[in-house]
This record gives sequence, structure tokens and C-alpha cells, in this order.
Amino acid sequence: MSQNIHFFEEDISYSPPGKTKIRKWISGTAEAENSFTGEICIVFCSDAYLLKLNRKYLKHYTLTDILTFPLIEDNSKVSGDIFISISRVRENARKFRQKVNEEVHRVIIHGVLHLLGYEDSTADEKARMKTKEDFYLGILAEL
Repeated sequence: MSQNIHFFEEDISYSPPGKTKIRKWISGTAEAENSFTGEICIVFCSDAYLLKLNRKYLKHYTLTDILTFPLIEDNSKVSGDIFISISRVRENARKFRQKVNEEVHRVIIHGVLHLLGYEDSTADEKARMKTKEDFYLGILAEL
């Protein structure tokens, strides 16, 4: 179902390398979580664009690296929109001494995990999310 995973740009110019590999990875993640991919749109955007969405839909007035909007078609399909600020990702990559592409991958899988129903509001949820991120990032490295 990886043909249902789309990449877009909004207010910036950015295209992640290895889109076919990323699609396969996302589909494999969904399958490993007993689901499969419906329509997933990953939109790379500017800080300003993501801040506008954050204000409009969540009433948050801070910068963030990602916003995820699940679309529930049925219980076995993972679908939705993932908006990623490339400016935040680049800044985080510098801060955490990571390559930009590695940080992009971390943020993508973070969004996919949200689409799969994982939350990160509490310390326990954040720890579980981080463990899942690390696990699936390891799988990407093996593809």
C-alpha cells in the first residue's frame, strides 16, 4: 500500500531522499503494528506555515517540528496528514548533533506512530514513543 503515501511541500522547497525506501518503511511499520496504510500525506513546510496550523487547529502559539492529523477510515487503516517544519528539523539536528535526514526520519516515524494511536502527553507515553521511534529507525537502517 506504499503508493498511498504522498510527499508535498508547502511554503518551502524540500524533498527527502529515498522516498521509495521511506514509503516501504512506513508501510512496514504499519504492518508491524497490526495495521496497514491508507492515505498518508507528509507535508514539508516552513515554521510560519506550521505555526499557522498550530494556532488554527490546536490553539497553540509556539513553534513545533510536527503536527499530525489522523484520519480514521477504519480501525485497520492508518491514514492522515503529517506536517513537518524543515526549519525546526534542521535546528533540532544541529542541537542534537544529528544529520538532517536522520532527524527527518525521526520526525516522520513520530508522526506515523501518532497516526497509529500512540500519544506522548505523559512521561511514560513519551518514553514508549521514543522506544518505538528508535526501534523503527533501526529497521529503516536495515532496508
